[in-house]
Amino acid sequence: MSTMPNFSFIQCRIHQGVGELILNRVDKHNAFDDVMISEMLLALSYLSTSNDCQLLVLKAEGKNFSAGADLGWMRRQANMDFEQNLDDAHQLATLMSTLDDFPKPTLALVQGAAFGGALGLICCCDIAIATSQALFCLSEVKLGLIPAVISPYVIRAMGARNARRYMLTAETFSSDTAQKLNVIHDINDSLDLAAVPIMTALKQNSPQAMAWSKTLVKYLEDGHINQATQDYTSERIARIRVSKEGQEGLNAFFDKRTPHWKVDSDPQGNP
Repeated sequence: MSTMPNFSFIQCRIHQGVGELILNRVDKHNAFDDVMISEMLLALSYLSTSNDCQLLVLKAEGKNFSAGADLGWMRRQANMDFEQNLDDAHQLATLMSTLDDFPKPTLALVQGAAFGGALGLICCCDIAIATSQALFCLSEVKLGLIPAVISPYVIRAMGARNARRYMLTAETFSSDTAQKLNVIHDINDSLDLAAVPIMTALKQNSPQAMAWSKTLVKYLEDGHINQATQDYTSERIARIRVSKEGQEGLNAFFDKRTPHWKVDSDPQGNP
């Protein structure tokens, strides 16, 4: 196993199969900049390849989940030329896609403010829970900007019509509204306790099957159902039936025994 990296603005740890990526820049309300983005990418790389990590929890220290982009970082961006800004934006885009494509289940626990790019992080996670007092905002247009890099994930979650409203008005919305918009799934003021049954359920499942389920959903996101769809889904179920983990799961079920991943899980199972 690779060595756990050292970080300045985040914490990264694994305990009993649960990998935690914790935003820890409390004095800046966990606003992120290029350094924090680089650290998050390193942490995600480490956690995705660690056999000790079965699932990922994304959360934050302090009062707020994240205020979005750091003001100092934004000030530097204003003095960059186009090419420098393009490289900078690609780094954030890489973070979003890396989290979105993370090969293990991901759970976001959200408290306080979740503004701007923070919504992108939440919408990239498979499951999200927020406290009743959490607040959300796509605030970019107030600064003459647009939520461009996070927009594919936000629009996928809330739909294009709702995205138009909240991207244009930059209004703050509540946890109740975020749940109706599919930005979060549940509301609970005891985030860690609320996470327990979800984490317990995830640990019972085949790591390979969960990874493949994530890629299955992504492939089918456009909603098109045609011959290519039928061919793809047929190939997927046939291939996983004959895979090592698929065979183990079926045999364990018929033999009325516990499959091996519930005892000594190997969370790697790339499609």
